Amino acid sequence: ILMVWLRRTTHYLFIVVVAVNSTLLTINAGDYIFYTDWAWTSFVVFSISQSTMLVVGAIYYMLFTGVPGTATYYATIMTIYTWVAKGAWFALGYPYDFVVTPVWIPSAMLLDLTYWATRRNKHAAIIIGGTLVGLSLPIFNMINLLLVRDPLEMAFKYPRPTLPPYMTPIEPQVGKFYNSPVAPGSGAAAVLSVPIAALGAKLNTWTYRWMAA
Repeated sequence: ILMVWLRRTTHYLFIVVVAVNSTLLTINAGDYIFYTDWAWTSFVVFSISQSTMLVVGAIYYMLFTGVPGTATYYATIMTIYTWVAKGAWFALGYPYDFVVTPVWIPSAMLLDLTYWATRRNKHAAIIIGGTLVGLSLPIFNMINLLLVRDPLEMAFKYPRPTLPPYMTPIEPQVGKFYNSPVAPGSGAAAVLSVPIAALGAKLNTWTYRWMAA
């Protein structure tokens, strides 16, 4: 009974830690929309951070249960956590879309579909699923950003007095580094999501081994 309790506690603790960290990443990295001069560059960093954080927890949870669909469930937990955390901005008088919630769920669904279509093949989930998460999340998030209010207008309406001068909102330098952040964001995230997915799978193995020791 003790070992069962310890195993479940370790499992749920990891899920909570990763989900909470995902929320913090969203609030910090997601604020890039107000740094308009750096928005394109920051989007790539944001894409990498969100893709890797999603895939490590989602694949851990999915392999732990062995049931396709739990990755989507995990992404739903992340989304709910983030919406709750966003209430802090709302309480300060900012609009509720001050920080855009990343669209995790469709990418997690692709991970679930990969696991299901390959008959629960762990390695296929790591390689194919990890790649799909990294490729898709920046695309879904860019569509998400196109649906929110104009970031430059919002940046001037809600100035950030704590920002250093070089981060003060100015006219965005679109195309300063590249024409679109989706392509480099997807490329970098797709490459990095695979080893991070492998780490998530390995964490699942380590959890069992530690519990069995």
